This record gives sequence, C-alpha cells and structure tokens, in this order.
Amino acid sequence: MKIRKYSAVKLTSSHADEVSDSLTLEHPLGIAINGTAFTLTMHTPGDEENLARGLLFSEGVYKNKKLHPQFEVLEKSEEGFISSLNAVIAENELDKSQLNKRNLLSVASCGICGKTELLLPEGNSLTTSGQLRLADIQKMFESMNERQRAFIDSGGCHAASAFSKEFQLISLKEDIGRHNAVDKVIGELLQREELNKANFLLVSGRVSYEIITKCFIAGIPFLLAVSAPSSLAVDFAKELGITLIGFCREDRATVYSHVERVV
Repeated sequence: MKIRKYSAVKLTSSHADEVSDSLTLEHPLGIAINGTAFTLTMHTPGDEENLARGLLFSEGVYKNKKLHPQFEVLEKSEEGFISSLNAVIAENELDKSQLNKRNLLSVASCGICGKTELLLPEGNSLTTSGQLRLADIQKMFESMNERQRAFIDSGGCHAASAFSKEFQLISLKEDIGRHNAVDKVIGELLQREELNKANFLLVSGRVSYEIITKCFIAGIPFLLAVSAPSSLAVDFAKELGITLIGFCREDRATVYSHVERVV
C-alpha cells in the first residue's frame, strides 16, 4: 500500500467542498548493518529490502555486485509496515571507511541528509557506445509514465526506472523520496544480478548530487530527468562520464553533459 485516503476541504473562489484525497504514505525505515545502526530514512512502504540493498551499494558500503546481503526484519509498525531492517554482511565485504559517513536522519527528499562529507566517488569515468535520439527519450518516458500507478493515484510519488541499451524497461519503482526510488531500482537489479543491463536511468523529478553518484556507482552512463539538475549535479556528471539530460518533456530535452552521445 503506497497511498492513504485523507479527508480535506478544497477551496475555490465560490465553494468550500469536502473531499477525500489520496496521499502518498511516508514511514520511517531504520537500516542497521550487522546489528549496528547505519541510517534512518523516510520512505514509502514496500520494497524495503531492495531499498536497503540499493542504498548500501550506492553508498559504497559494499561493492561486490554478486553479493546478496541477508536481511532481518527487526521491527514493524502496528499497521504492519517494516520500520527497521538489519543487513547481515560479511566483515571482509564491508568498506569500513563508509560506515560512519551517514549517521543522522535522511528525509525522503534529501539523499545527502545525514552524510558527514561529500566526495567525488572513486573509479574511472563511464564510457558508452552509440548515440541517443530524442525519439528514444520520449519512448522511454512514455513507458515509465504510464506505469506510475502511485503517482496517478496521489500526485505525490516519485518514480525511477532503468532501461536496457535496447530501450526495454527492466525495473520501475515508486517512492515519496527521489533517491529512495533510485535505490529501490538499483537494489532490485542487484538482487536479480542484472545491474549490468541498465544503460539508462530515468527519474521523475529534479537531479542533485546524490543521484549522480548513485548512477555512477551503479555503472549507468545515461541519467534522464523530468526536471532540472543542480549545478553540482552537472559538474559531477561531466567528471564521472554521465550523460545528464534534464527537462525531458514532450518533444524537448536539455543535454548538460557529454552532448556527443546524443543525436
């Protein structure tokens, strides 16, 4: 369940009408690693293991794409929503330098809240072959948009989706948080051992630093967004070899980095 009905009053210049409004659920999720608290994030209930898996991988806590952490549910709410998970990961698979870099609350709209520092992730700049056409961009967004059920019902839920080089949809997730939706996609593809198939990552909102870094760590060379990127997102995309495209709406798009990859 991603939405809940709430009573409200809708005002117009001539009326005040009682309505029943569908709103996106927001619920806390605590993530621990081998019994030690790592972070608390606000999320939309569902896909908690994928969210945790994707977050831990995209934060660099572990780097082995073949690794399948075991997850234990530590706590549920009275409504049955998962409130706390513990990831069991072998100590030799952990990058302990990353474990203390996120130790505060991470709210749904802010993937970097709780981090103690911002660093350019390590690794070679991403490369890719072939070029992307505007028609391909439109096709992918149409495919994503028609499957955003929680957004269609509530108008308050973000989506992220991954597509293959052949423009086939391979994962789509929704969440109240932009970065959570991305982590859920990455987590699902890790669980299926299909992260290497992802060539395009589409997001329904704006793009900031944290989504660029998640895209890079996942090895996805194209990032496409409905809205604007931040200045830091563009700077990082140029450095990391990510083709960043914003304002993908109807028959237009704006390419901010690696323009040579777009026709």
